[in-house]
Amino acid sequence: MREIPGIPYRFNDPGLLTLALTHRSVGRINNERLEFLGDSILDFVVSARLFETKTDNDEGELSRLRARVVRGDTLALMATELKLGDYIKLGEGELKSGGFKRNSILADTLEAIFGAIYLDGGIEACTAAILHICNPYISELPDAGELIDPKTRLQEWLQGHAYALPEYTLLSEDGPPHKKHFEVQYDCPAVGIKVTGAGSSRQKAQQAAATAALALIDEMPQK
Repeated sequence: MREIPGIPYRFNDPGLLTLALTHRSVGRINNERLEFLGDSILDFVVSARLFETKTDNDEGELSRLRARVVRGDTLALMATELKLGDYIKLGEGELKSGGFKRNSILADTLEAIFGAIYLDGGIEACTAAILHICNPYISELPDAGELIDPKTRLQEWLQGHAYALPEYTLLSEDGPPHKKHFEVQYDCPAVGIKVTGAGSSRQKAQQAAATAALALIDEMPQK
């Protein structure tokens, strides 16, 4: 096999593609080194693309945007759309457990393919293949500010207006160990905000409270 449908590259050395599709569960000869290489190239190509297209974003915002594109879940979605699971070579145990559907395996295999394309055809061919696959996701990225979690956004807003950093009070913690329920409260008298949030962990409850606080802040008259 010299190519994967949906990836605009035909291998000169089909052995490289075979190696890229070989999971470590098969044996000592596998795609882990190609994955390492492909991961680095993917980061560079996506960074360069964002640098060219997102001219109004600073370094931190570009980093958040890049992370959204190259994270495992996104790469697994790309791999699923390419039906990579149909081509991955797995050991018997991984095959029986449905490894061809596992996000981590799909994402790693896609990175390995990028590494193999680089070795077989050079950086230009690899860049073209990466952008062909990633550009639709890059074009649909939300505003960088939306990628900041609510607690961080609330903290940045408070700091920008010289208010104290948020502190969350635990109101309740109940439920069995496998199904906990937390409720927290955030109170900021200086701004006139008092909200609660609930979740299956203290962190999730705090995020919910921060989301509620930000909703109230958005409703405030702009000064």
